[in-house]
Amino acid sequence: MRNSRTPAHRAAVSAATVAAALLLAACGGDGSGGGSTAAPGATSSSAGSGVTAGAHNAQDVSFAQGMIPHHRQALEMARLAAGRASSARVEDLASRIEKAQEPEIRTMSGWLTSWGEDVPESSDSTAQSMPGMDHSGSAMPGMMDGSDMAALAKASGKDFDAMFLAMMVDHHRGAVDMATTEKSKGVYAPATSLAGDIVAAQTAEITEMNKLLGKG
Repeated sequence: MRNSRTPAHRAAVSAATVAAALLLAACGGDGSGGGSTAAPGATSSSAGSGVTAGAHNAQDVSFAQGMIPHHRQALEMARLAAGRASSARVEDLASRIEKAQEPEIRTMSGWLTSWGEDVPESSDSTAQSMPGMDHSGSAMPGMMDGSDMAALAKASGKDFDAMFLAMMVDHHRGAVDMATTEKSKGVYAPATSLAGDIVAAQTAEITEMNKLLGKG
């Protein structure tokens, strides 16, 4: 996230026992976590053939702890569309983002709880208190800072539409980067599966948003 850019400029830019694992698979909805023999908190340092089914590593923890606040900010942005957007297509996109990402937050929170790891606290602000993150949230790619969010909240009509789309393109690109890292370095199958879903869905939405911005 390049915090040096102003909101106006953004508007012009493209923008872890068996029972535990079965429960997580049910929450995640992907059916890939069943049959785990790893106790909560079990870790593995590589994704090789020696990884115990259901094991997770530091990357999996980092992915969940980072993606939860990232998703929360996307929801914050999406909820602003009602009453501000002038385009029905922008409102529909915002609604789809909210419906997709709320269940993913619950799934990732469940993983962290079962692993004995901290679940990021919910906050109404964009500054999420995470290890290694400054108060602007800039340590995670695509995160908006407080001034970005304030400007979006004040916008309406076509100005809101353009700002929302440009900011969400940047936000989605950040999420795709994070999910791509999880796919290559994570070992917990439900997490890498979710990461793949995020890459596919948000890449498609980036294409959709760029078309709405007249860039597709």
